[in-house]
Amino acid sequence: MHKYTNCKAPARRRELRHSGASGFTLIEMVMVIALIGIVMSVVGGYAVQRFNQGKYNAGKAAVHSMDMKIQAYMLDNGGPPQTLNDLVARPGNAPNWNGPYAKPGDLNDPFNHPFMYKVPGAHGEYDVIFLGKDGKEGGEGMDKDYGNWE
Repeated sequence: MHKYTNCKAPARRRELRHSGASGFTLIEMVMVIALIGIVMSVVGGYAVQRFNQGKYNAGKAAVHSMDMKIQAYMLDNGGPPQTLNDLVARPGNAPNWNGPYAKPGDLNDPFNHPFMYKVPGAHGEYDVIFLGKDGKEGGEGMDKDYGNWE
C-alpha cells in the first residue's frame, strides 16, 4: 500500500480560508444603515406632507358633502337643522325628518375635528366650515379655514 498524499488538497483548503474572504466590516454596515436613515428621513418627511395635503383636500370635499346632506334635510323639513347632530338623530322640531342624513363620523373632518356650523350663517342660511389641520379658526396653508360658500 502506497502512502501517497495529495499535497494540493490541504493547500486548497488553506487558500479558501485565507483568500481575502468577502464580507462587510462593522464600519461599512454602520455607514450603509446611516445612509438609509438619512434617505428615509427626507423621503418620509415628504410623504407625511403629501398625506396631510390629501387629508386637507378631503376636508374641503367633505364640506360640500355636508352641504348636500343639510340641503336634503332642508327639503324634508323646510329649514336647516339647528345642529349637525340633527342630521344623525331626529330632533323634536322636524316632523318630516326622513333621516339619518349623515353618519356620526361624517360630523368630523379628516383631522377628526368637528365641522363648525352656524345657523344663521354669515354667508347664507347656514355656514359649514372646515377649520383646517389645526382645528382652530384662521390660519394659513393647511390650517386655513374653508366654508361651504367657497
